[in-house]
Amino acid sequence: MWRDLLPIGRNAETGGYRRHAWTGADADCRTWFQEQAESRGLAYETDRNGNQWAWLGDPAAGDAVVTGSHLDSVPDGGAFDGPLGVVSAFAALDELRARGAEFTRPLALTNFGDEEGARFGLACVGSRLTAGQLTKEQAYELRDGDGVRLPEAMEAAGYDPAAIGPDPERLARIGAFVELHVEQGRALDLSGDEVGIASAIWPHGRWRFDFRGEANHAGTTRLVDRSDPMLSYAETVLAARREAELAGAVATFGKISVEPNGVNAIPSLVRGWLDSRAADQETLDTVVTAVEKAAREYADRHGVDLAVVRESFTPVIEFEHALRDELGALLRGRTGREVPVLGTGAGHDAGILSASVPTAMLFVRNPTGVSHSPAEYAAEDDCVAGVRALADVLEGLACR
Repeated sequence: MWRDLLPIGRNAETGGYRRHAWTGADADCRTWFQEQAESRGLAYETDRNGNQWAWLGDPAAGDAVVTGSHLDSVPDGGAFDGPLGVVSAFAALDELRARGAEFTRPLALTNFGDEEGARFGLACVGSRLTAGQLTKEQAYELRDGDGVRLPEAMEAAGYDPAAIGPDPERLARIGAFVELHVEQGRALDLSGDEVGIASAIWPHGRWRFDFRGEANHAGTTRLVDRSDPMLSYAETVLAARREAELAGAVATFGKISVEPNGVNAIPSLVRGWLDSRAADQETLDTVVTAVEKAAREYADRHGVDLAVVRESFTPVIEFEHALRDELGALLRGRTGREVPVLGTGAGHDAGILSASVPTAMLFVRNPTGVSHSPAEYAAEDDCVAGVRALADVLEGLACR
Protein backbone atom coordinates (compact mmCIF):
# COMPACT_ATOMS: atom_id res chain seq x y z
CA MET A 1 0.00 0.00 0.00
CA TRP A 2 2.71 2.45 0.98
CA ARG A 3 4.67 1.76 -2.20
CA ASP A 4 1.61 2.34 -4.38
CA LEU A 5 0.72 5.62 -2.68
CA LEU A 6 4.21 7.15 -2.53
CA PRO A 7 4.49 8.43 -6.14
CA ILE A 8 1.14 10.24 -6.17
CA GLY A 9 1.56 14.02 -6.16
CA ARG A 10 5.29 13.91 -5.52
CA ASN A 11 7.33 16.79 -6.89
CA ALA A 12 10.46 15.50 -8.63
CA GLU A 13 12.53 18.60 -7.80
CA THR A 14 11.77 18.97 -4.10
CA GLY A 15 10.81 15.41 -3.18
CA GLY A 16 7.80 16.87 -1.38
CA TYR A 17 4.11 16.26 -1.99
CA ARG A 18 1.54 18.55 -3.60
CA ARG A 19 -1.69 16.69 -2.98
CA HIS A 20 -4.00 19.67 -2.79
CA ALA A 21 -7.78 19.41 -2.53
CA TRP A 22 -9.75 18.70 -5.70
CA THR A 23 -6.70 18.43 -7.96
CA GLY A 24 -5.47 15.55 -10.10
CA ALA A 25 -3.22 14.27 -7.32
CA ASP A 26 -6.14 14.37 -4.90
CA ALA A 27 -8.26 12.39 -7.37
CA ASP A 28 -5.52 9.75 -7.66
CA CYS A 29 -5.37 9.43 -3.86
CA ARG A 30 -9.14 9.03 -3.74
CA THR A 31 -9.01 6.34 -6.39
CA TRP A 32 -6.34 4.54 -4.35
CA PHE A 33 -8.57 4.67 -1.24
CA GLN A 34 -11.57 3.30 -3.14
CA GLU A 35 -9.51 0.46 -4.61
CA GLN A 36 -8.15 -0.48 -1.18
CA ALA A 37 -11.68 -0.53 0.24
CA GLU A 38 -13.20 -2.58 -2.55
CA SER A 39 -10.31 -5.07 -2.63
CA ARG A 40 -11.18 -5.91 1.00
CA GLY A 41 -14.88 -6.32 0.34
CA LEU A 42 -15.77 -3.14 2.24
CA ALA A 43 -18.82 -1.04 1.36
CA TYR A 44 -17.45 2.16 -0.19
CA GLU A 45 -19.16 5.56 -0.22
CA THR A 46 -18.40 9.27 -0.49
CA ASP A 47 -20.43 11.56 1.76
CA ARG A 48 -22.02 14.90 0.91
CA ASN A 49 -18.80 16.78 1.78
CA GLY A 50 -16.44 14.63 -0.28
CA ASN A 51 -15.10 12.54 2.60
CA GLN A 52 -14.51 8.88 1.77
CA TRP A 53 -15.77 5.94 3.85
CA ALA A 54 -15.21 2.18 3.78
CA TRP A 55 -17.58 0.13 5.94
CA LEU A 56 -17.39 -3.30 7.52
CA GLY A 57 -20.79 -4.08 8.97
CA ASP A 58 -24.02 -2.11 8.79
CA PRO A 59 -23.44 1.68 8.80
CA ALA A 60 -27.02 2.26 9.94
CA ALA A 61 -26.52 0.13 13.06
CA GLY A 62 -24.86 3.02 14.89
CA ASP A 63 -22.14 2.99 17.55
CA ALA A 64 -19.49 2.37 14.86
CA VAL A 65 -15.77 2.48 15.56
CA VAL A 66 -14.10 4.68 12.95
CA THR A 67 -10.42 5.14 12.12
CA GLY A 68 -8.52 6.99 9.41
CA SER A 69 -7.01 10.37 8.64
CA HIS A 70 -6.38 12.33 5.42
CA LEU A 71 -4.40 11.97 2.17
CA ASP A 72 -3.92 15.61 1.13
CA SER A 73 -0.73 17.54 1.92
CA VAL A 74 0.69 20.96 2.60
CA PRO A 75 2.78 22.42 -0.27
CA ASP A 76 5.84 20.17 -0.58
CA GLY A 77 4.81 18.24 2.50
CA GLY A 78 6.06 14.89 3.70
CA ALA A 79 4.80 11.39 2.99
CA PHE A 80 3.59 10.52 6.51
CA ASP A 81 1.36 13.37 7.74
CA GLY A 82 -2.12 11.99 7.06
CA PRO A 83 -1.36 9.04 4.78
CA LEU A 84 0.23 7.05 7.63
CA GLY A 85 -3.12 7.06 9.42
CA VAL A 86 -5.04 5.92 6.34
CA VAL A 87 -2.57 3.19 5.35
CA SER A 88 -2.40 2.01 8.96
CA ALA A 89 -6.20 1.81 9.11
CA PHE A 90 -6.29 -0.67 6.23
CA ALA A 91 -3.26 -2.53 7.62
CA ALA A 92 -4.87 -2.77 11.07
CA LEU A 93 -7.99 -4.29 9.53
CA ASP A 94 -5.79 -6.83 7.73
CA GLU A 95 -4.09 -7.64 11.04
CA LEU A 96 -7.41 -8.14 12.81
CA ARG A 97 -8.66 -10.44 10.09
CA ALA A 98 -5.43 -12.42 10.36
CA ARG A 99 -6.09 -12.76 14.10
CA GLY A 100 -9.57 -14.07 13.37
CA ALA A 101 -11.19 -11.19 15.25
CA GLU A 102 -14.99 -11.16 15.33
CA PHE A 103 -16.52 -7.69 15.14
CA THR A 104 -19.45 -6.83 17.39
CA ARG A 105 -19.67 -3.21 16.23
CA PRO A 106 -19.53 -1.72 12.71
CA LEU A 107 -16.07 -0.57 11.65
CA ALA A 108 -15.39 2.28 9.21
CA LEU A 109 -12.18 3.53 7.62
CA THR A 110 -12.14 7.11 6.37
CA ASN A 111 -10.22 9.70 4.37
CA PHE A 112 -11.28 13.24 5.27
CA GLY A 113 -10.99 15.78 2.45
CA ASP A 114 -8.91 18.98 2.47
CA GLU A 115 -7.49 18.56 5.97
CA GLU A 116 -4.38 20.66 5.42
CA GLY A 117 -6.14 23.67 3.88
CA ALA A 118 -3.26 24.12 1.43
CA ARG A 119 -5.45 25.25 -1.45
CA PHE A 120 -8.25 27.28 0.14
CA GLY A 121 -6.54 28.48 3.30
CA LEU A 122 -8.80 26.77 5.85
CA ALA A 123 -7.79 23.52 7.52
CA CYS A 124 -10.07 20.50 8.02
CA VAL A 125 -12.73 21.61 5.53
CA GLY A 126 -14.22 18.13 5.12
CA SER A 127 -14.59 17.43 8.83
CA ARG A 128 -15.61 21.03 9.62
CA LEU A 129 -18.47 20.82 7.12
CA THR A 130 -19.57 17.45 8.47
CA ALA A 131 -19.54 18.68 12.07
CA GLY A 132 -21.35 21.92 11.22
CA GLN A 133 -18.36 24.08 12.15
CA LEU A 134 -18.24 25.49 8.60
CA THR A 135 -21.46 26.53 6.88
CA LYS A 136 -22.24 26.00 3.24
CA GLU A 137 -22.26 29.77 2.74
CA GLN A 138 -18.82 30.14 4.31
CA ALA A 139 -17.44 27.26 2.25
CA TYR A 140 -18.74 28.83 -0.94
CA GLU A 141 -16.67 31.94 -0.22
CA LEU A 142 -13.38 30.04 -0.01
CA ARG A 143 -11.06 30.77 -2.96
CA ASP A 144 -7.65 29.46 -3.92
CA GLY A 145 -4.68 31.54 -5.05
CA ASP A 146 -6.01 31.63 -8.61
CA GLY A 147 -9.42 32.88 -7.54
CA VAL A 148 -11.15 29.53 -8.05
CA ARG A 149 -13.96 29.05 -5.55
CA LEU A 150 -14.34 25.82 -3.60
CA PRO A 151 -17.64 24.82 -5.26
CA GLU A 152 -16.11 25.36 -8.70
CA ALA A 153 -13.16 23.14 -7.78
CA MET A 154 -15.45 20.42 -6.44
CA GLU A 155 -17.63 20.51 -9.54
CA ALA A 156 -14.57 20.32 -11.81
CA ALA A 157 -13.50 17.21 -9.89
CA GLY A 158 -16.88 15.57 -10.45
CA TYR A 159 -18.56 16.27 -7.09
CA ASP A 160 -21.80 18.09 -6.38
CA PRO A 161 -21.10 21.23 -4.31
CA ALA A 162 -24.82 21.84 -3.80
CA ALA A 163 -24.90 18.93 -1.34
CA ILE A 164 -22.25 20.14 1.12
CA GLY A 165 -23.15 21.02 4.69
CA PRO A 166 -23.67 19.59 8.18
CA ASP A 167 -24.14 15.82 8.33
CA PRO A 168 -25.60 14.98 11.77
CA GLU A 169 -27.01 11.67 10.52
CA ARG A 170 -23.51 10.44 9.68
CA LEU A 171 -22.07 11.65 12.97
CA ALA A 172 -24.84 9.80 14.80
CA ARG A 173 -23.49 6.54 13.36
CA ILE A 174 -20.14 6.99 15.13
CA GLY A 175 -19.51 5.66 18.62
CA ALA A 176 -15.76 6.39 18.66
CA PHE A 177 -13.18 7.84 16.28
CA VAL A 178 -9.48 6.98 16.63
CA GLU A 179 -6.94 8.72 14.39
CA LEU A 180 -3.36 7.45 14.08
CA HIS A 181 -0.80 10.09 13.09
CA VAL A 182 2.93 10.50 12.85
CA GLU A 183 4.11 12.61 15.77
CA GLN A 184 4.94 16.17 14.73
CA GLY A 185 7.60 16.63 17.35
CA ARG A 186 10.24 14.56 19.21
CA ALA A 187 8.57 13.67 22.50
CA LEU A 188 8.44 9.94 21.70
CA ASP A 189 11.97 9.94 20.35
CA LEU A 190 13.21 11.52 23.57
CA SER A 191 11.23 9.10 25.76
CA GLY A 192 12.22 6.04 23.71
CA ASP A 193 8.63 4.99 23.02
CA GLU A 194 7.32 3.79 19.65
CA VAL A 195 3.71 4.88 20.18
CA GLY A 196 1.94 7.49 22.29
CA ILE A 197 -1.60 8.67 23.04
CA ALA A 198 -2.77 12.26 22.55
CA SER A 199 -4.01 14.21 25.55
CA ALA A 200 -5.04 17.49 23.93
CA ILE A 201 -4.58 19.81 20.96
CA TRP A 202 -3.32 23.31 21.74
CA PRO A 203 -5.57 26.25 20.84
CA HIS A 204 -4.49 27.63 17.49
CA GLY A 205 -5.55 29.92 14.69
CA ARG A 206 -4.64 31.80 11.52
CA TRP A 207 -4.67 35.56 11.16
CA ARG A 208 -4.23 37.54 7.93
CA PHE A 209 -2.29 40.80 8.13
CA ASP A 210 -2.90 43.20 5.20
CA PHE A 211 -0.31 45.99 5.01
CA ARG A 212 -1.32 48.59 2.39
CA GLY A 213 1.13 51.20 1.21
CA GLU A 214 1.86 52.99 -2.05
CA ALA A 215 3.35 51.38 -5.16
CA ASN A 216 6.23 53.33 -6.66
CA HIS A 217 9.47 53.01 -8.57
CA ALA A 218 12.20 51.20 -6.62
CA GLY A 219 14.97 53.16 -8.32
CA THR A 220 13.66 56.71 -8.30
CA THR A 221 11.65 57.05 -5.06
CA ARG A 222 13.63 58.45 -2.14
CA LEU A 223 13.58 56.32 0.98
CA VAL A 224 12.01 59.12 3.00
CA ASP A 225 9.17 59.45 0.46
CA ARG A 226 8.11 55.82 0.57
CA SER A 227 5.08 54.14 2.12
CA ASP A 228 6.56 50.67 1.94
CA PRO A 229 4.39 47.94 3.50
CA MET A 230 7.23 45.43 3.24
CA LEU A 231 9.08 47.18 6.06
CA SER A 232 6.10 46.92 8.41
CA TYR A 233 5.58 43.29 7.46
CA ALA A 234 9.26 42.39 8.03
CA GLU A 235 9.28 44.03 11.45
CA THR A 236 6.06 42.20 12.35
CA VAL A 237 7.63 38.85 11.47
CA LEU A 238 10.43 39.58 13.94
CA ALA A 239 7.90 40.74 16.54
CA ALA A 240 6.00 37.45 16.22
CA ARG A 241 9.16 35.47 16.93
CA ARG A 242 10.01 37.68 19.88
CA GLU A 243 6.55 37.52 21.47
CA ALA A 244 6.32 33.75 21.02
CA GLU A 245 9.69 33.24 22.72
CA LEU A 246 8.64 35.43 25.65
CA ALA A 247 5.38 33.50 26.13
CA GLY A 248 6.66 29.97 25.51
CA ALA A 249 4.37 29.64 22.49
CA VAL A 250 4.89 29.43 18.72
CA ALA A 251 4.09 32.02 16.05
CA THR A 252 4.92 31.75 12.36
CA PHE A 253 4.50 33.87 9.26
CA GLY A 254 4.79 31.12 6.64
CA LYS A 255 2.82 32.54 3.73
CA ILE A 256 3.03 35.89 1.98
CA SER A 257 1.41 37.60 -1.00
CA VAL A 258 2.86 40.76 -2.53
CA GLU A 259 1.37 43.22 -5.03
CA PRO A 260 2.45 44.15 -7.65
CA ASN A 261 5.27 41.67 -6.88
CA GLY A 262 7.90 43.31 -9.10
CA VAL A 263 11.63 43.32 -8.42
CA ASN A 264 11.87 47.03 -9.26
CA ALA A 265 8.60 48.09 -7.61
CA ILE A 266 7.79 49.19 -4.08
CA PRO A 267 4.81 47.04 -3.03
CA SER A 268 1.33 48.48 -2.68
CA LEU A 269 0.17 45.50 -0.61
CA VAL A 270 1.92 42.90 1.51
CA ARG A 271 -0.39 40.24 2.87
CA GLY A 272 1.03 37.83 5.42
CA TRP A 273 -0.58 34.96 7.30
CA LEU A 274 0.22 34.37 10.98
CA ASP A 275 -0.13 30.89 12.47
CA SER A 276 0.07 30.93 16.25
CA ARG A 277 -0.40 28.19 18.87
CA ALA A 278 0.04 27.90 22.62
CA ALA A 279 -0.63 25.46 25.45
CA ASP A 280 -3.55 27.53 26.75
CA GLN A 281 -5.96 30.23 25.55
CA GLU A 282 -4.59 33.03 27.72
CA THR A 283 -1.07 32.59 26.37
CA LEU A 284 -2.29 32.48 22.77
CA ASP A 285 -4.33 35.65 23.25
CA THR A 286 -1.31 37.39 24.78
CA VAL A 287 0.91 36.52 21.81
CA VAL A 288 -1.54 37.47 19.07
CA THR A 289 -2.54 40.73 20.80
CA ALA A 290 1.12 41.70 21.20
CA VAL A 291 1.92 40.90 17.56
CA GLU A 292 -1.02 42.96 16.30
CA LYS A 293 -0.09 45.88 18.57
CA ALA A 294 3.48 45.85 17.26
CA ALA A 295 2.27 45.58 13.66
CA ARG A 296 0.07 48.66 14.06
CA GLU A 297 2.92 50.65 15.54
CA TYR A 298 5.18 49.70 12.63
CA ALA A 299 2.45 50.51 10.10
CA ASP A 300 1.86 53.94 11.63
CA ARG A 301 5.58 54.66 11.60
CA HIS A 302 5.86 53.89 7.87
CA GLY A 303 2.60 55.51 6.75
CA VAL A 304 0.98 52.18 5.99
CA ASP A 305 -2.60 51.01 6.59
CA LEU A 306 -3.16 47.70 8.38
CA ALA A 307 -6.13 45.37 8.56
CA VAL A 308 -6.06 42.14 10.60
CA VAL A 309 -8.57 39.37 9.93
CA ARG A 310 -8.88 36.15 11.93
CA GLU A 311 -9.47 33.51 9.26
CA SER A 312 -9.75 30.46 11.48
CA PHE A 313 -9.55 29.49 15.14
CA THR A 314 -9.75 26.28 17.13
CA PRO A 315 -9.91 26.41 20.96
CA VAL A 316 -8.07 23.95 23.15
CA ILE A 317 -9.33 20.41 22.58
CA GLU A 318 -9.21 17.87 25.38
CA PHE A 319 -9.76 14.40 23.94
CA GLU A 320 -12.42 12.50 25.84
CA HIS A 321 -10.73 11.23 28.98
CA ALA A 322 -12.72 7.99 29.19
CA LEU A 323 -11.79 6.95 25.65
CA ARG A 324 -8.20 8.11 26.11
CA ASP A 325 -7.91 6.08 29.31
CA GLU A 326 -9.49 3.07 27.59
CA LEU A 327 -6.84 3.22 24.86
CA GLY A 328 -4.14 3.35 27.51
CA ALA A 329 -5.58 0.33 29.31
CA LEU A 330 -5.92 -1.68 26.08
CA LEU A 331 -2.32 -1.01 25.06
CA ARG A 332 -1.01 -1.59 28.57
CA GLY A 333 -2.80 -4.93 28.60
CA ARG A 334 -1.05 -5.96 25.39
CA THR A 335 2.44 -4.70 26.18
CA GLY A 336 2.57 -4.59 29.96
CA ARG A 337 3.91 -1.04 29.76
CA GLU A 338 2.44 2.41 30.26
CA VAL A 339 1.97 4.31 27.01
CA PRO A 340 2.99 7.98 27.21
CA VAL A 341 0.27 10.61 26.94
CA LEU A 342 1.30 13.85 25.23
CA GLY A 343 -0.17 17.08 23.91
CA THR A 344 0.31 18.51 20.44
CA GLY A 345 0.32 21.89 18.76
CA ALA A 346 -0.98 20.46 15.48
CA GLY A 347 -4.63 20.42 14.44
CA HIS A 348 -6.36 17.25 13.23
CA ASP A 349 -9.72 16.00 12.00
CA ALA A 350 -10.02 14.18 15.32
CA GLY A 351 -9.95 17.54 17.03
CA ILE A 352 -12.77 18.89 14.89
CA LEU A 353 -14.92 15.79 15.43
CA SER A 354 -14.31 15.80 19.18
CA ALA A 355 -17.13 18.30 19.68
CA SER A 356 -19.58 15.80 18.18
CA VAL A 357 -18.29 12.27 18.94
CA PRO A 358 -15.80 10.64 21.34
CA THR A 359 -12.35 10.89 19.72
CA ALA A 360 -8.80 9.82 20.50
CA MET A 361 -5.43 9.81 18.77
CA LEU A 362 -2.37 7.58 18.57
CA PHE A 363 1.04 8.98 17.66
CA VAL A 364 3.88 7.09 15.97
CA ARG A 365 7.46 8.07 16.77
CA ASN A 366 9.16 10.60 14.49
CA PRO A 367 12.95 10.40 15.08
CA THR A 368 13.68 13.91 13.77
CA GLY A 369 10.50 15.72 14.80
CA VAL A 370 10.38 17.21 11.29
CA SER A 371 6.95 17.52 9.69
CA HIS A 372 5.32 19.46 6.84
CA SER A 373 8.58 18.86 4.97
CA PRO A 374 10.00 16.28 2.55
CA ALA A 375 12.30 15.27 5.44
CA GLU A 376 9.34 13.98 7.48
CA TYR A 377 10.05 10.40 8.48
CA ALA A 378 9.08 7.42 10.59
CA ALA A 379 11.02 4.15 10.70
CA GLU A 380 9.32 1.06 9.28
CA ASP A 381 9.52 -0.78 12.61
CA ASP A 382 7.77 2.11 14.34
CA CYS A 383 5.08 2.23 11.64
CA VAL A 384 4.48 -1.51 12.15
CA ALA A 385 4.27 -0.91 15.90
CA GLY A 386 1.69 1.78 15.19
CA VAL A 387 -0.39 -0.62 13.07
CA ARG A 388 -0.30 -3.24 15.83
CA ALA A 389 -1.27 -0.66 18.44
CA LEU A 390 -4.16 0.53 16.29
CA ALA A 391 -5.25 -3.06 15.73
CA ASP A 392 -5.15 -3.70 19.49
CA VAL A 393 -7.29 -0.61 20.10
CA LEU A 394 -9.80 -1.47 17.38
CA GLU A 395 -10.04 -5.04 18.65
CA GLY A 396 -10.73 -3.82 22.15
CA LEU A 397 -13.35 -1.32 21.01
CA ALA A 398 -15.09 -3.14 18.16
CA CYS A 399 -14.66 -6.85 18.93
CA ARG A 400 -15.93 -7.08 22.49
